[in-house]
Amino acid sequence: MLSVKQSLKPLVFALDFSSWKKASLRQCFPGVRIKFINHVSQVPAGHDLIVWGFKSCLKGIADNVKVIRVEDGFLRSVGLGVDLIKPLSWVIDRRGLYYDATDLSDLEYLLSNGQFTAEKLHRAIAVRERIVAEGLTKYNVGVVSWQRPNKLQHVILVVGQVESDASLHYGAPEIRTNLALLKAVKQENPVAYIIYKPHPDVVAGLRAKGHQENEAYHWCDEVLTEVEMGRLLMSVDEVHVLTSLAGFEALLRHKRVVCYGQPFYAGWGLTIDKVPLLRRSRKLALDELVAGVLIDYPVYMSRFKNGLLTVEQALDELIEWRAKTPRIVTWWRLGFRMLLRIIVGVK
Repeated sequence: MLSVKQSLKPLVFALDFSSWKKASLRQCFPGVRIKFINHVSQVPAGHDLIVWGFKSCLKGIADNVKVIRVEDGFLRSVGLGVDLIKPLSWVIDRRGLYYDATDLSDLEYLLSNGQFTAEKLHRAIAVRERIVAEGLTKYNVGVVSWQRPNKLQHVILVVGQVESDASLHYGAPEIRTNLALLKAVKQENPVAYIIYKPHPDVVAGLRAKGHQENEAYHWCDEVLTEVEMGRLLMSVDEVHVLTSLAGFEALLRHKRVVCYGQPFYAGWGLTIDKVPLLRRSRKLALDELVAGVLIDYPVYMSRFKNGLLTVEQALDELIEWRAKTPRIVTWWRLGFRMLLRIIVGVK
């Protein structure tokens, strides 16, 4: 499959990118001149337009303008994106975006049609095993470990999300709130020990809590906020999600994953799908999924030089970054979050 980067014109346009993302965008598209604009009418017919996420941009767009969507990757950083921490990876998609279950994305096309060579699968196995051994996740935050109580027979982790995120709008056709997810899990698993972990952006106070999310305590046995996700996943038996990336991170660790939405990793025969997505008919081995999701789909950007990386090199940088980062949130980061709440607000 021809990559987006290989098929770009020498000049592309980028709509409404915040100043802190511009350097990453240039790094993500080496050898391409990017013109930043604030309205689609500035894009000439026949050119490429880069937008962030699912920003609506079709009204007033010229003929034959091809829209390319960019979003955070799956191994992003040490710290939260809402803290404006520079990303280590992005995804680039010409068809849609990986979290839009209503239509085909480049990732879904790749997983449906891609041929994964023995060499690619060997790389995928090594990448997966290293991620698990190092306890890596998307954001790599958390300061404490969770000790599983003795004699617990069955522990389920329910992962919260930011309810205003596009991934729920486009990927959760039935249940769309954290509390409704918790209730469904509790009703189907009345004797299990249920843990609820809110989204770290919500815990940081930079995104709003979900509808009646304060009532989560009534539908679970424990609420965990500051626990490292990588270690927590190793201590539970199952993970239940709407569309959270934590479900994919749990698959990497060979955990049973139950999806109440339609995330990108559902529908390939590796998850229990409460709302099946029928067009995904191919059955994938775990490392075929890993190859598509972590090797072929994202773009990895070095933190130390203006260049791109392989996933293996990105893991090197991510592990070094984490080793040099304080495990607790510093006073200046807390102050910066307060400033962000004032300037941007909590949505």
